[in-house]
Amino acid sequence: MFIGKTSKQYLQTGIDDYVNRIKHYTKFEIIEISDVKISPKEAVSILKKKEGESFLKQIEAQDTLMLLDENGIALSSVDFAQFIEKQQLKSTKRLVFAIGGAFGFSEQMYERADYKVSFSAMTFSHQLIRLIFCEQLYRAFTIINNEPYHNA
Repeated sequence: MFIGKTSKQYLQTGIDDYVNRIKHYTKFEIIEISDVKISPKEAVSILKKKEGESFLKQIEAQDTLMLLDENGIALSSVDFAQFIEKQQLKSTKRLVFAIGGAFGFSEQMYERADYKVSFSAMTFSHQLIRLIFCEQLYRAFTIINNEPYHNA
């Protein structure tokens, strides 16, 4: 789940490719939350709050929510795969991954989150991380299924 449409076609092409690969392993969908518009006089905190409200409308009480956040824990690809596998074994109804907008998440999102993970100490654009996330999720499923993609 993320804010706004992916505006770069090359990123969308890559995302679509990995989404199709992921669907081989599990039910998977991307939910795009509409961009939130604020006036130039409004603060970033108001933008994050409005984005958070839009996110939270999509999340059910029994969902497990993981935020992709620069302040989250760093996981290797293998650790991420193990996390996914544990969620499957726990019969998690719906595992929801959220990628925030350009300014990150609201306090309400942090309070609701079950997990926070960082994909790098570096900062990526909120559009590029969508592709990186999809690739890592696909990689996780290949690791879980002992397929050669991870080490190829």
